[in-house]
Parts: sequence; structure tokens; C-alpha cells
Amino acid sequence: MSNKPYYSSITKKIIMSLMGLFLVTFLLVHLTLNSFLLFDKDLFNEGAHFMGTNPFIQVFQWVLFAGFAIHIFYGIVLQIQNWASRPQGYKKRAFMEQSPFSRYMIYTGIIIFIFLAIHLGNFFAVKMGWAGNGLPEVNGKEDMGRLVIDLFHNGGYVAFYVIMILLMGFHLDHAFQSAFQTLGLNHPTYWGFIKGLGRVYAIVVTLGFVIIPLFIYFS
Repeated sequence: MSNKPYYSSITKKIIMSLMGLFLVTFLLVHLTLNSFLLFDKDLFNEGAHFMGTNPFIQVFQWVLFAGFAIHIFYGIVLQIQNWASRPQGYKKRAFMEQSPFSRYMIYTGIIIFIFLAIHLGNFFAVKMGWAGNGLPEVNGKEDMGRLVIDLFHNGGYVAFYVIMILLMGFHLDHAFQSAFQTLGLNHPTYWGFIKGLGRVYAIVVTLGFVIIPLFIYFS
């Protein structure tokens, strides 16, 4: 019997896990930049201008996009393979599959992807709407902070955004642990620490992304 499908599946899981950990780092960077809006809009504008004009970051954003695409693609492929290999399902599930969100990772992942598409679409729609009247500037730079603030003054959008971020938090909580397990970094000696770190990361990132739009909307 050939072991090719087995190794192919393991390879896909490793690639998806590495891309997932890469995206975990990006979320921290994105949250850090957005958090500047809580203290100083001009500071946010400086950071946004740097990221929008730095050649390295401009190239890196395409790497990031590729990371998202690879992570989602392999997630879907692996889920289809799992469905095909056990059409009746198992009577007993492994420990890592016992929580509802661990069983529905593929669905939360797809929902998050759709959310990102809508979020970016809204962002650029607001920016294009500005473009017709001339983009406002502060200190010779586009006032990107005002753009974000305008978007988060829409109550319906803020509610949608918060719900999607909460789903992302549940996805991150399991995904962090799953990535380390796939990479074989789940030794009993430090597995408790990894699980705790993943839980803290998911909570901090989720709360951070939720607080920002609520603060802007109610301020």
C-alpha cells in the first residue's frame, strides 16, 4: 500500500500550520497599529503612512495575501479529504475535536475570510468615496485615521464587525494549539504552557479588536 496520500496530507497540514502562525504575527502588528487610534489619531496616520509607502512592507503585503490564500486553500482541501475518508463520521472524537469550535474550524475560517473581504471592501469603498471630494490630509499625509473613524461610526457595521471578531477569537483559540500539535510541538512538559499562551493570545487579540470600534463609536 502506498503511503503517498498520508505524507501528502501531513505536508498540507504543516504548510497550513506555518501559514497560520505567520498570520498570528500579522494580527498583532495590525492590532498594534489600530490601537494608536485610542490615543492619538496623528500617530495612527504616521504608522499608516509608513506602512503604505515603505517598499519592503508593500512587497510583504503580497506575501501576507499569499499566506492567507495558502492557509485557506489547504484548510478547505484537508476538510474535503476528511469528509471523503469518513463519510459516516466517528462515534468518538479525539480530544482536540471535542469543542464545537474545533469541529467547525472550516466554517469559522470561511466566515472570517468573507468578513475580511467585506471589511477591506468597506474600507476601500469609503476611501474611494473620499477620493471624489479629495482625500483630506494632515501634515501633508492622507488622514487615514479619519477614514477608519468614519467607518466605525456606522452602528450596523460596528455590530457586524464585533460579532465577526468574536468568531475569529474562537477560531484563533483552537488554531493556535492545533498548529503547534501539527508541528509536533505538543510535548506534555510544555503543552500546558502552549495552550495557556494560545488562550491568552486569542483573548487579548479579540478584546483589542473589539474595544477599538466600540470606543470610536461611543466616543
